[in-house]
Amino acid sequence: MKDETIKSPLKAFMKQRRMGLNDFIQKIASNSYTCKHPEVQSILKISQPQEPELMNANPSPPPSPSQQINLGPSSNPHAKPSDFHFLKVIGKGSFGKVLLARHKAEEQFYAVKVLQKKAILKKKEEKHIMSERNVLLKNVKHPFLVGLHFSFQTADKLYFVLDYINGGELFYHLQRERCFLEPRARFYAAEIASALGYLHSLNIVYRDLKPENILLDSQGHIVLTDFGLCKENIEHNGTTSTFCGTPEYLAPEVLHKQPYDRTVDWWCLGAVLYEMLYGLPPFYSRNTAEMYDNILNKPLQLKPNITNSARHLLEGLLQKDRTKRLGAKDDFMEIKNHIFFSLINWDDLINKKITPPFNPNVSGPSDLRHFDPEFTEEPVPNSIGKSPDSILITASVKEAAEAFLGFSYAPPMDSFL
Repeated sequence: MKDETIKSPLKAFMKQRRMGLNDFIQKIASNSYTCKHPEVQSILKISQPQEPELMNANPSPPPSPSQQINLGPSSNPHAKPSDFHFLKVIGKGSFGKVLLARHKAEEQFYAVKVLQKKAILKKKEEKHIMSERNVLLKNVKHPFLVGLHFSFQTADKLYFVLDYINGGELFYHLQRERCFLEPRARFYAAEIASALGYLHSLNIVYRDLKPENILLDSQGHIVLTDFGLCKENIEHNGTTSTFCGTPEYLAPEVLHKQPYDRTVDWWCLGAVLYEMLYGLPPFYSRNTAEMYDNILNKPLQLKPNITNSARHLLEGLLQKDRTKRLGAKDDFMEIKNHIFFSLINWDDLINKKITPPFNPNVSGPSDLRHFDPEFTEEPVPNSIGKSPDSILITASVKEAAEAFLGFSYAPPMDSFL
């Protein structure tokens, strides 16, 4: 039987894209041929997050009740899984699932992200999950960022109750159409840039821009989701150095183990725009070691089927030297003022007065045509809508419950026992 990567390069590419960086690193680490490549050896040495707070082998002790994070408007002290009818699986990740759910009392539809605490603790990812929650709280209704309605937890799971967006992932639409015409790519790039500029204004670097994290709403507007890799408190000239992201979109400075700043998001915008116009990320190779080498060393090659302004923008965003990259001096304003976006009225854009170039034409919340059947055909696990029975509360579940005391209202552990 032939290797799947030979049979279907596109299928293998899509499967690889669905994997998180950690899983992907583990996969290439198990391939002795790939591991011999010096770039891969270098990458594997830094594949674990390197910020001091993430290197501690022992999880931080849980905060005392007096240190619990105030959830402000998102706090719902009475929320519980049984408040919802969980209808369909609409997404999956390393730590759990995203489900379409209807609130029984409100009859409102939400996307509920349900994460397994044990899985998060096993990979020592508590900081990233709390960071996601914190970033969601800071979104004061920006039109192109997914909104958090409230969050709550049981002893073994975390629940994010989010806006339900059912126009499909940009990745899903790119898969079906291969690439987009330039006006459509410009519209999406402008809305994405607006969202990134807003996050930067809050001193947040997004760090994981890719078509899987870009959704279309029911009218066809962009909605950025999944803030698990966001880095907070990055001032205008501030840097960070954690190795994280998705292989195809890693900026050269991240691969070089150098400190990086918010310009990493403009590199990713360039990679996504390139993919929208050409169908694959700019330095893509099925051979991961070769792809990393391309990102670091290969000059950007642009085929002649795009306009000069698109060409100029891609060259500016995909500049390997971050100090010379478009956005290095004046962040979002440089992108906003680029000639490629001269046709965009930014006030109209932010107010959603520009008609999207593609309408998903969904008939209502139950219309799942733009979700991958890989997700929607999966049965909804019975445990999703239940709190754990008291008899099943184990020491590991108790530890998991205590590790996320700041996430939302958590009943005292005594009530579980």
